[in-house]
Amino acid sequence: MITTITLNPSVDRRYVVQDFQVGNLFRTHQFEATAGGKGLNVARVIKQFGEDVLTTGFIGGKNGEFILEQLTEQGIKNDFIQITGETRNCIAILSKDVVQTEILESGPKVTSEQIELFLQKYERILQDSSVLVASGSLPEGVPESMYYELIIRAKKKGKPFILDTSGSALREGLNASPFLIKPNKSELELLMNRPIESEEEIIKAAKEISQNGVEFVVVSLGSDGAIIIHKDLGYKVKIPKIEVKNPVGSGDSMVAGLAIGLYKNYGIEDMLKLGVACGTANAMEIGTGQIRKANVESMFKNVKVEKIKVLNSLK
Repeated sequence: MITTITLNPSVDRRYVVQDFQVGNLFRTHQFEATAGGKGLNVARVIKQFGEDVLTTGFIGGKNGEFILEQLTEQGIKNDFIQITGETRNCIAILSKDVVQTEILESGPKVTSEQIELFLQKYERILQDSSVLVASGSLPEGVPESMYYELIIRAKKKGKPFILDTSGSALREGLNASPFLIKPNKSELELLMNRPIESEEEIIKAAKEISQNGVEFVVVSLGSDGAIIIHKDLGYKVKIPKIEVKNPVGSGDSMVAGLAIGLYKNYGIEDMLKLGVACGTANAMEIGTGQIRKANVESMFKNVKVEKIKVLNSLK
């Protein structure tokens, strides 16, 4: 079983507004509310691929009830800690040329007692999990060291842990050397505290991270595919051109594909191809964190993986 951890889930509200501009009034008939948060997007894709998945984290209020109802309707197993605060909303406005504007609420406050209850639940969940995936931000009250703690506990039981977050939560989590991380270019710049422009600079930064014990550093590059560092090996993944309908959730879908590949013991190149194929297939759909398996299979055949040169020592 794959377990996805979403400590700060949300109701994702998507609006399609052509010619969107700040300060004007718009009406739209194209809108959708989805059980969201990065980890829930990951879980939805895993389920659509036909694999066994469990979701966990913190949840509360009417928004929490909506999320649990959607997960249950979709046949996605869930085991959350109930909190008194209201689970947040996140708003995405898509305008012409698929330009995206996002408004993200910070989320509810979680108490130390609720954190302890979650850690107790996590120990039980670990017993039945083959792969762990933690995604997204931390809600108020949860320490920045939380992902570090979850990774350490998973490693003690020999369970690979994929971490997809950013900022201080990612920096703290890296101290526990997760199995795989998936920053995009801007997240990589924030992590390294320097601008990163060229492919060589991406490779250098990813290599620096990998030398701290991270097995796979997967840098997602949108329509340019991805660059991956695994120990002393480097890979560049290229994707075919597609008609993009909605890019929201493509990074999460990529993580889902990587988790599935790891769970099913794929070889390195096939695992990377499946990750990129799932991310690309999501961008072909209107919904967030949605794939069609036929599109994934088609993309898998057309995604190209090439090995790239990686320096063994960094200057």
